[in-house]
Amino acid sequence: MKSNDYCVIMAGGIGTRFWPISRASHPKQFIDILGTGQTLIQQTYERVKKICPKENIYIVTNEIYEKLVEEQIPELTKEQIICEPSRRNTAPCIAYASYKIAAKNPDANVIVAPSDHIILNETAFVETVKSGLKCTQSNNWLLTLGIKPSRPDTGYGYIQFNSGNPYSEDKRLKKVKTFTEKPVLEMAKSFLKSGDFLWNAGIFIWKVKDILSAFDKYLPEINDLFKEGIKKYNTPKENEFIKSTYTVCKSISIDYGIMEKADNVYVLKSDFGWSDLGTWGSLYETRSKDVNGNTIVGKNVMNYDSKNCIVNMPNDKLVVMHGLTDCIVVESDNILLICKKTDEQQIRKFVNDVKIEKGEEFV
Repeated sequence: MKSNDYCVIMAGGIGTRFWPISRASHPKQFIDILGTGQTLIQQTYERVKKICPKENIYIVTNEIYEKLVEEQIPELTKEQIICEPSRRNTAPCIAYASYKIAAKNPDANVIVAPSDHIILNETAFVETVKSGLKCTQSNNWLLTLGIKPSRPDTGYGYIQFNSGNPYSEDKRLKKVKTFTEKPVLEMAKSFLKSGDFLWNAGIFIWKVKDILSAFDKYLPEINDLFKEGIKKYNTPKENEFIKSTYTVCKSISIDYGIMEKADNVYVLKSDFGWSDLGTWGSLYETRSKDVNGNTIVGKNVMNYDSKNCIVNMPNDKLVVMHGLTDCIVVESDNILLICKKTDEQQIRKFVNDVKIEKGEEFV
């Protein structure tokens, strides 16, 4: 029996905040950051295979990473790797994948997930997503997964939810009240204290016809562009059509373009050991620490009176650290980064400055 459950894995980002390990030529989703023997995208693919058939899994990535995807997930067909000619944020990415899937199965029920997140409890993740799929199958809702915040993190988006239980089969599901993108610290503290805010995990579930209806209503200019190719998807004409479409398509996120505006958005409160692994600080939270609170990768790191640092060094490099506190110390190829953990949000600025002053080869 044909399954209507599909998954779209978004894998086109550069992972700038994980520089210098994550580079434009080989971003973090293609790296075994956790030392598990699998890259982040491989872990994501294996995880969603427990939810929908492997032939219903699509990877959306930039065309320059097509070969990397083929190498790391060789069982995918060419058709399952959706290549964007340029980066236009999440809304065009989702519009493209949605129209492509709808052309094949207009009854598709779709999970959209990033390729580079950590899920520590896969059993709970699978149960939560399956409950979400059941919910969207019988309702025209746009569903997002929300994580109970454990700290006032300013690097995450927040979702405020209404009280009440609109879906009797799963009381974790709530109507969304507001979205707030990356608040200042004091605001994040108040969100945590109020108890009715969740972290936005950036994982979505919806029927393909419902998200396309939302595009038509809230982002008609993007919808019209991709709708023009309705007879070209999954044909030899698709590639040429997409290349021309992306030259005129604006860059906008799905959150800003649709989720913050639509009135049929719901959140499923989730607890499955999630981290978006967006920064070195988030990696520090997931790694085991020594007695001084340091997490160290590298066989030749000698530490003297350094505390609460995250260190990632090549095994052939001898490193002697003395008196550092709350620092990031990372080397990759020809780049060494040393900065305070509290300043990690500036790494994006560092990368831009390096690009301007030292050249593309360093980013």
